[in-house]
Amino acid sequence: MALGNSTAKLSELPLSVGTSYLCTTASHSYQLSILRPFCVSANYPTHSQPKPSDKVTSSDTWLTKWPPANPNSSRFPNPKPSPRFPQPAADDLFDPDNSHFLRNDNNPCNAIDRVVLRLRNLRLASYNDDNVEAPGGLSRLLRRDWVRSDTALAEDEANDMLLPWDRDEGEDEKEAVEVENKVMQKRKVKPPTLAELTLEEEEQARLRRLGMQLKEKVNVAKAGLTQAVLDKIHDQWRKKEVVRLKFHELLARDMKTAHEIVERRTRGLVIWRSGSVMLVFRGKNYEGPTPASLERSEPVMMNQEQLANMTPEEEEFDRMLGGLGPRFVEWWGTGILPIDADLLPPAVPGYKTPLRLLPTGMPPRLTDAELTNMRKLSKALPCHFALGRNRNLQGLAVAILKLWEKSLVVKIAVKRGILNTNNELMAGELKKLTGGTLLIRNKYFIVIYRGKDFVPTSVAAVLAERQEMTKQVVDDEEKARHRAIDVTQSGTDEATTQAGSLAEFYEAQTRWGKDISAEEREKMIKESAKAKNVKLFRKVERKLVLAKTKKIRAENLLSKVEASLVPADPDCDQETISEEERAMFRRVGLIMKPYLPLGIRGVFDGVIENMHLHWRHRELVKLITKQKTFAFVEDTARLLEYESGGILVSIDRLPKGFCLIYYRGKNYRRPVTIKPRNLLTKAKALKRSIAMQRHEALSKHITELGRKIEEMKEELVSIDLS
Repeated sequence: MALGNSTAKLSELPLSVGTSYLCTTASHSYQLSILRPFCVSANYPTHSQPKPSDKVTSSDTWLTKWPPANPNSSRFPNPKPSPRFPQPAADDLFDPDNSHFLRNDNNPCNAIDRVVLRLRNLRLASYNDDNVEAPGGLSRLLRRDWVRSDTALAEDEANDMLLPWDRDEGEDEKEAVEVENKVMQKRKVKPPTLAELTLEEEEQARLRRLGMQLKEKVNVAKAGLTQAVLDKIHDQWRKKEVVRLKFHELLARDMKTAHEIVERRTRGLVIWRSGSVMLVFRGKNYEGPTPASLERSEPVMMNQEQLANMTPEEEEFDRMLGGLGPRFVEWWGTGILPIDADLLPPAVPGYKTPLRLLPTGMPPRLTDAELTNMRKLSKALPCHFALGRNRNLQGLAVAILKLWEKSLVVKIAVKRGILNTNNELMAGELKKLTGGTLLIRNKYFIVIYRGKDFVPTSVAAVLAERQEMTKQVVDDEEKARHRAIDVTQSGTDEATTQAGSLAEFYEAQTRWGKDISAEEREKMIKESAKAKNVKLFRKVERKLVLAKTKKIRAENLLSKVEASLVPADPDCDQETISEEERAMFRRVGLIMKPYLPLGIRGVFDGVIENMHLHWRHRELVKLITKQKTFAFVEDTARLLEYESGGILVSIDRLPKGFCLIYYRGKNYRRPVTIKPRNLLTKAKALKRSIAMQRHEALSKHITELGRKIEEMKEELVSIDLS
């Protein structure tokens, strides 16, 4: 039995000294004995086994005890040195590309002895503390770190990596505790809620059990905690201690914000929340809802109390909104409350679009990079106003102009849950009233930039005053000039005519003008009409020549694209179906919901590929085309039948378009390449479609121009004859 064909493990082979296998090379063949297992206590009657009388000191290492290979052994025939296999040096034994060490006389041809020889060359024998038989000797050896093959690092017992069987149970427990502590440190510590700080655990558990038993719930819609929702919550609190809230839309995705809003608006305590459901406790000293007037002023008072906790940016933002109008109490976000734009006056008497003046040398419009940068900056800004109506926004426009004196942009939030809100109408009205530049407009926000030509109200008033003064000075100068002209004209003869006047023209015409008769006048009119028609005729001819040039160019492009289109011929041995099968397939195909749309590209390789993919799961495939003419639809259906190899079942007219139903056949086999190479690709099909549309449009245009030219020729002939 050869060694390469053996499937037995090394430990399963018999440990007989006489067991050997034949090891052959290119020039020699010799036998290898099975090595003993890596064990010191095993006794093997070999010539290298130390005798009982030999003294083995504890300082000797296991490497020194390992028996060296005996080149004179009868079981290891030593081949003679050959010039083809020179003796390698000691450093060459570590070269993985060196194949000569197998021929070394001092190195036997087996894996274990080669490992031992390499460990000896690492100078492990110079260390006396690595005795295998000594307690912990083997573990210390295995725990040693290596950097280079000829350098041994000193043993660092503090940072050693123990093997699993050498570890103590106490050390494992310590490591587990350390790992758990590190994981706990990495986790973010969740801050306690207001309910956890004010209520005891037993009270919280009781309230949670009470809330879990509730069946009634208050739905918080898209608009958030409106006054109607607050009234429902207080109605529930009059009967029970806990109310159950169910959030929808945007607040359901941000329950942390919903938590803060509920506690701020209701003065209750959130004792439990999960998903979009929340349990709110009314409090121990609940006395009912506050009046509407106090409710509206309450958030502003809270902001004043929290001024110490505000950041400098929030304080500046709050001061900037001060004096612009009442705050929006039902704000669904956190932070500073925006201005309620619906409470501002709808019309302002004497309102005018603000004055705008562009500095010299400054481009009037923003570049693309500036627009992108302004949009990025405005997304992080809080909202200045909350708007819910589409028209009558003059009061809001006045507030925006005041705000633009301190801020480059204004951010307006569109109120949620209000019917018939149209952000397009809002943005158009504000842009018309303020003259700003629209940056962002969607169903959530409207952001308007004040523009480079914006002038503050105070500066605009000064400029308007200066313009009025300048206009008054110009008017005074004009009046003085007219008075001087009147004085000058009063001393001259009024009978003389003024040069360049209409009276002078009539006088010259009567003196030196030529009288035109009616015939001459009619002749002049005809010549004028003829010259006009000739000019139009030449213009139309020029258009006709240009259209024909474009048509030739479109035909060349179409021929280039269609060069790679080689339609398949009809199959002579095509499978047929009976009329009953055709009727059944047609009925099933019309009921089918999945279909393939056939767009402007027409038939290309992707359509045939999708048909085969459909036929993989079902016998029928339905296609819907938008073509209008039945003749074109029939040509498309025949082309699909030839290219796909299927059977055309029917062509039906549906509201979506013409429906084509194909049956794959009883002997259908999926082709190797489901995307045919004789058809156009998707990109080329689009080019072909565009070229065909251009060719068709140019053909119609040329026909119309030709008809128009014929009409103009007839008109010119009629003018000449008359």
